[in-house]
Amino acid sequence: MADKTLRIFRASRNTRRRPIMLAIAGDSAAGKTTVTAGLVEALGAHRCVWLSTDDYHRFDRVERQDKPFTPLHPDCHYIDILGQHLQLLATGQPILKPVYNHDTGRLTRPELVEPNEFVIVEGLLPMHNSLARACFDLTVYLDPSEEIRRGWKVKRDTATRGYTAEQVLSVLSRSEPESTEFIRPQRAHADIVVRFATIEGRPNLSAELLLRPTIQQPDLTAILQPDLTHAIHLRLARDTDGKPVDSVHIHGYATTEDGAAVEKLIWQSLGDPTTPPPPSLGRVTPDAHSTPLAVVQMILLHHLLAGTP
Repeated sequence: MADKTLRIFRASRNTRRRPIMLAIAGDSAAGKTTVTAGLVEALGAHRCVWLSTDDYHRFDRVERQDKPFTPLHPDCHYIDILGQHLQLLATGQPILKPVYNHDTGRLTRPELVEPNEFVIVEGLLPMHNSLARACFDLTVYLDPSEEIRRGWKVKRDTATRGYTAEQVLSVLSRSEPESTEFIRPQRAHADIVVRFATIEGRPNLSAELLLRPTIQQPDLTAILQPDLTHAIHLRLARDTDGKPVDSVHIHGYATTEDGAAVEKLIWQSLGDPTTPPPPSLGRVTPDAHSTPLAVVQMILLHHLLAGTP
């Protein structure tokens, strides 16, 4: 058996360069698609594979109605197949990926996916098991306040997925135990935790990033000084496990001028100071821009580009 295993391994080897793999996990409507879209456009779609774990649903929308769980439960997904596909992509091999259509709620024809320079995997459960986590170079968990997330979900699902507000709130209530049991534990495995929230009395979203020492994080101490900017600051904090962690706060209530100055400061430190930041960074809608979102995406972009030769 050992000889055959070795022959299979040798026959499967290829000369393709291994892609840089990023996981973005979070609960439903946590902002995963918005963060990913800006990154893909900034890098260039021709260089990226964008994969949603929703494609690995085991049941379509009609079939799920009779199940005792929601799409947040691992039993609602082909988790093992997802892990196998991530392993193949991480080693430079193609996959035949299933496809879930959110407009119709149906599983449709699978599609061939070839690995590229960057593979960004976003969804509910990309870091659920150890095999999947081992495939990623960078892991991110989006952890917006529940008030913000619930508002985002109602707005999205009523506008694009044909639900009423009452139906969305019912789903949120039903799925809460599964969020607690399966989705939120992924936060412990993230290299970066991002929390969008509002500050009391301030309508615009701010953001907090926890930069954990599980990977080589960018050194922001030189630029995040009180005399340089009042719209962003860095402090040493304690993580949920009590370990020290860098905490970056970006204030969403800063003026447009202060926000632009923050973005320029971060971009010149992390990116190419001779070029402006890509316009997709910070884009919430075609007409709305967020400095906290832009800074989050700049730091993620820094990590992705730092992993390329």
